[in-house]
Amino acid sequence: MSSHEPIKALIPREMLGRGMGRRAFLGGAGALGLTAFLAACSGNSSAGSNSGGGAGSKTLNMYSWAGYNDPAVIEDFTARSGISITVDSYGSNPELAAKLNAARGTSGYDICVPTHSYVKQLAEQGLIQELDHSRLPNLANLDPGVSDTTFDPGSKYSVCKAWGSTGFVYDTTVIQRELTSWADFLDAAQNEASGSVSIMEDQKECMFIYMFANGLPPNTTDEAHLEAYREYFLSNVAPHVQAFASATNASVANNERALIHCWNGDARLGIMSNADPERYKWVWPSEGANIWQDNYSIVEGAQNLDAAYEFINDQLDPEVSLKELSYLGYNTGVAGVEDAAIGAGVERPEMIFIDAERMKKLKYSEITEVDQFIISTFDEIRAAAGQA
Repeated sequence: MSSHEPIKALIPREMLGRGMGRRAFLGGAGALGLTAFLAACSGNSSAGSNSGGGAGSKTLNMYSWAGYNDPAVIEDFTARSGISITVDSYGSNPELAAKLNAARGTSGYDICVPTHSYVKQLAEQGLIQELDHSRLPNLANLDPGVSDTTFDPGSKYSVCKAWGSTGFVYDTTVIQRELTSWADFLDAAQNEASGSVSIMEDQKECMFIYMFANGLPPNTTDEAHLEAYREYFLSNVAPHVQAFASATNASVANNERALIHCWNGDARLGIMSNADPERYKWVWPSEGANIWQDNYSIVEGAQNLDAAYEFINDQLDPEVSLKELSYLGYNTGVAGVEDAAIGAGVERPEMIFIDAERMKKLKYSEITEVDQFIISTFDEIRAAAGQA
């Protein structure tokens, strides 16, 4: 990889196009599916050797989601540290896992950015290495809620980069009643918004709508719950859906659909870009929702360890964190960033920050033994869409 330019983004060709949100690629997180992930991890599961190299390196190679760092922050870091950063991008967590597994410590990457549900698997497969917290003094700046999680207790293998949740927006010129819940979302999809609905292109996010609306465990493996979800969506929801899309900010900005399932940050970007910012209303569903967290991890076999630790530690600096939040529109997990953002006049903070009561209702998605059923069900739902 060349170290002559500070930033290089290699974006999968099929992902290019208008309306790509800063977290849009995560919508493809299930595109390769559980089968591909397991295949990627089916090789030797012993950890690769830790090179420990790069003591004086001034290069850093990062494998991440496209557009997921503020270019100005990267440039500032390079100017201060002298470390030149190359960023290559992937379109899904299974793609990340496949690449690292195939390379087995020789990928050339130093940092990757897995979503919460993949951290444990990558660690178990020896694809990311245990972190040396003594080299991350700014780890103390993180809120305990993101640094001591169920998927990686004590941040042993990962450090929070950004986190958010899921809800929906609706066009108030089309839907003139107040919507507050997933149950309302499903009702409006079959009525006022019929034929003008988009659902995220993510199998778990789609399923979570039904599970939360019906008071069921979102990560259920109960066959009866799963079949009820399948039958309901195929019969009652899919015929009214116009599109499956995770890059939603452009459709909100351009008034393209009446009811849009989306992540909070993308909804915020779309509303702020709309000529009439009051036209769409954002809903944190009353029943709860998915919570996701993307994380910095150091790749096994990383050749530029000093640079990797210096970069991650810099990202946890409060001033840098505020810049990243302002760019992404997602919470960075650094303690005090909410007050700093409000003080800095960041627009629509209520769409970035989640209060304690709502937090109690959020659940991390999990990889389970029924994921193949969830994937095949989602494929059926997409095939049945738009037939109302």
